[in-house]
Amino acid sequence: MARKNAFYAQSGGVTSVINASACGLIETARQHKQQIGKVYAGNNGIIGALREELIDTSKETASTIAALRHTPAGAFGSCRYKLKSLEQNRAEYERLIEVFKAHNIGYFFYNGGGDSADTCLKVSQLSQELGYPIQAIHIPKTVDNDLPFTDNCPGFGSVAKYVAVSTREAGLDVASMCATSTKVFILEVMGRHAGWIAAAGALACTQDGDPPHIILFPEVAFNRERFLRKVKGSVKKYGYCVVVASEGVINPDGSFLADAGTVDAFGHKQLGGVAPALATLIRDELGYKYHWALADYLQRAARHIASATDVEQAYAVGKAALEYALEGKNAVMVTIERGKGKKYRWSLGEAPLAEVANVEQKMPRNYISRDGMGITDACREYLSPLIGGEDYPPYKNGVPQYARLKKVLVAKKLKKGFKLK
Repeated sequence: MARKNAFYAQSGGVTSVINASACGLIETARQHKQQIGKVYAGNNGIIGALREELIDTSKETASTIAALRHTPAGAFGSCRYKLKSLEQNRAEYERLIEVFKAHNIGYFFYNGGGDSADTCLKVSQLSQELGYPIQAIHIPKTVDNDLPFTDNCPGFGSVAKYVAVSTREAGLDVASMCATSTKVFILEVMGRHAGWIAAAGALACTQDGDPPHIILFPEVAFNRERFLRKVKGSVKKYGYCVVVASEGVINPDGSFLADAGTVDAFGHKQLGGVAPALATLIRDELGYKYHWALADYLQRAARHIASATDVEQAYAVGKAALEYALEGKNAVMVTIERGKGKKYRWSLGEAPLAEVANVEQKMPRNYISRDGMGITDACREYLSPLIGGEDYPPYKNGVPQYARLKKVLVAKKLKKGFKLK
């Protein structure tokens, strides 16, 4: 019987370490050639499978695959394409199984967040129903750190490190200018419903008075008067104020402070800019000179300042996903489990996809300070190990050197194409 091939795809917003997971999976597969055939990667994520655009990773050299470990973004291409429910569009899932069957694919690895976990589960369920079993393993990835059952999510530690470093450096800049110029600096970071990234800004603070002076979380409704009072108090006490604001800050009525009025491919509301909204409020009510910045893509693309812990964990979950599949496991997500004790230790585990899919892990209230604009010692204790260590990419002529893939596509075997809806 021919060895089954594997399909790997990257989904949603990428991270600075998602390729480390791909590296872990592909390198491990190459060590088990007697048990597994080729690893195909979806060209631009799951739509690569729907369009039968499969990248043959065996055409990439060992050195190129190894270089994925220190390469940011999605090397094989990602997409924001959400498969509908089985009831709404069964044809999409049947198409996936048809492509997998045509290319002798028996393993499905989906590297993404909560929506990806849901897709992974449905592929596993339908494959059983159609009589062509697929072992589906979800590889966790999200800068938002909002997946359940795992201590943290690969991708988050590096974003957290970037935000902490940026907050410290920008804070020093403002402090040096505040006597005669800028009084307030606002850094807007990602985080639609969970404030983990914003919370990481607090790691810049090592003694009383250090920035950030205010953190705004999606979990705490924005109080206009309390915010302005704290900005004014910080300027009076320290001479300046640094604010780290999550993009998903909400009004008391539950609406987003910066709702742009549109939605993305996943049905999520497009957020239009918390930082400028806050800056305008500060200007109009307090009259302070300000600057603001959007971390935006920079925070999740910053491989040059990645957390060594994050890189190691990202590689490990990719490796474990392949090993779990070879052990016969199915419909599970690889998890990271924190050990007990003061010294940070971690190991890998698993969680059933039926319990993971579409569940969002927000910050617990005991991680947020009583006034709702800072973090507690418990939160700091949780966050600190995740940004630990440096794992610099190789540099040449002053800039990082990253992997460049050939992306050789496998010949199509199906006569019919597939039109995305």
